[in-house]
Amino acid sequence: MSAVCGDGRVSAMECGDKASMRCPSTDLSSVCLCAPIMNTLPAYSGARISGCWALRADGSGGGEGSLDRLLPSVSTSLSPRKRTTSQCKSEPPLLRTSKRTIYTAGRPPWYNEHGTQSKEAFVIGLCGGSASGKTTVARKIIEALDVPWVVLLSMDSFYKVLTAEQQLLAANNDYNFDHPDAFDFSLLVHTLRKLKQGKSVKIPVYDFTTHGRQKVWKTVYGASVIIFEGIMSFADKELLKLLDMKIFVDTDSDIRLVRRLRRDITERGRDIDGVIKQYNKFVKPAFEQYIEPTMRLADIVVPRGGGNMVAIDLIVQHVHSQLEERELSVRAALASAHQAQPLPQTLSVLESTPQVRGMHTIIRNKETSRDEFIFYSKRLMRLLIERALSFLPSQVHIVQTPQGEDYEGRTFHGKRITGVSILRAGETMEPALRAVCKDVRIGKILIQTNQDTGEPELHYLRLPKDISEDHVILMDCTVSTGAAAMMAIRVLLDHDVREDKILLVSLLMAEMGVHSVAYAFPQVKIITTAVDKKVNDLFHIIPGIGNFGDRYFGTDAPPDWSDDDMDEPSC
Repeated sequence: MSAVCGDGRVSAMECGDKASMRCPSTDLSSVCLCAPIMNTLPAYSGARISGCWALRADGSGGGEGSLDRLLPSVSTSLSPRKRTTSQCKSEPPLLRTSKRTIYTAGRPPWYNEHGTQSKEAFVIGLCGGSASGKTTVARKIIEALDVPWVVLLSMDSFYKVLTAEQQLLAANNDYNFDHPDAFDFSLLVHTLRKLKQGKSVKIPVYDFTTHGRQKVWKTVYGASVIIFEGIMSFADKELLKLLDMKIFVDTDSDIRLVRRLRRDITERGRDIDGVIKQYNKFVKPAFEQYIEPTMRLADIVVPRGGGNMVAIDLIVQHVHSQLEERELSVRAALASAHQAQPLPQTLSVLESTPQVRGMHTIIRNKETSRDEFIFYSKRLMRLLIERALSFLPSQVHIVQTPQGEDYEGRTFHGKRITGVSILRAGETMEPALRAVCKDVRIGKILIQTNQDTGEPELHYLRLPKDISEDHVILMDCTVSTGAAAMMAIRVLLDHDVREDKILLVSLLMAEMGVHSVAYAFPQVKIITTAVDKKVNDLFHIIPGIGNFGDRYFGTDAPPDWSDDDMDEPSC
């Protein structure tokens, strides 16, 4: 559900059978209105974050290659190249192409310095009769909000799977889709609650032609605002508790009938007699019995649907005020919290042998050439990854040698190992991990610093399927305050990765960053080659190593760069 100045910010796309608009989602496959999810990658469930790709109405417009186009390659080719700047600022925060709009705004912190979620998404419930214009109102609100992290969730996605007998009834227009029993409220409440809490969720995709769910579900993650729309949005008590604002769209019944005829005939392959039969037998009675009475529960009633811009403007003003009240400042809190403490027991520092010390001398030297910087950085990375692997769980494993003798050894005790790099500098550690872990799966997270607020922002993520079952090696070349590392760990936790299965691996860390991560996530193992004591007012590690990404890729660092690997991609 989200997006990025690199691989995809979605403008807003619906989680249902409706057309997509602007959305940032998080699933390389599809999803949400403000979550960076767009195109599907075979090996990934896709996790887009809210905010980037603007898809066409047919849901197309993914771009698997866009991240590669906007971010420097990890290639270490040393051929002459024109130096560029690692940071680009664009106003307004969006890029337009012939097929999509890419929002460059990221998702600000949704957690505090303790690493726990301190704000939930603001949920707007939209209710109204069938074809009353709920989706149109939702889109108008999204357009007027002009924020990238919005998820549009359609109740149509949560119809129950029909039995064979019900399938026959539906084929003859004798099944009541407008009754509360037609919806899977248990799954709906569970999904909306997790999404409001900032968790990654999977949304079923309902096929109105076959009256069943498709095999592939959409992954949605990351939103500041959730707009939930459906005819029975106010019909369940548990569902009502999750709604921060309730809006009823009131449209004349004749207009709704005309819209339903047009939609069901053109989009769902129904015949006119069947649509009218279903309307008179089920739709109209259900509206009068179940839907219209819930109007009294609404905070706002919007007559005339999407054409009522006065009502929409008032709604948008209220949502903006709510979002402003929920803004957080994490980095400033990290700079003053839990410092001057002894280094945590979860920290493991590579032994400072003459070889390790010598490699640090080379890569810290400002006069070191780029090719030597890359060469010795790679050596350190390999040692660091090998050290990290020693903390993975293992068990006794007996094998027979060619001499016919038993050998009592060890083997990995877990399902899988997955590497996740914090772009862009963390991506340079991937070859070292691949060199020692055969067929390891790799995920990526793009976190950048907002130049106005100084806060980290999540722009893009792509995680392998079922990562919740894996041991994850999180790679970040330098960590100063720990702001980027904390955000990345929070993303993994939101995807149900166990905290004690996360290993944070970094070439160089500041004591402040070590304390920040260890205090917020005490079960995360931290492995590094060195820890420097100080961070200056610009959040640079002292004595430090400089901007690792710029030295590695050969780009120029802006004057206000930070050692937390949230460097901007070259643009």
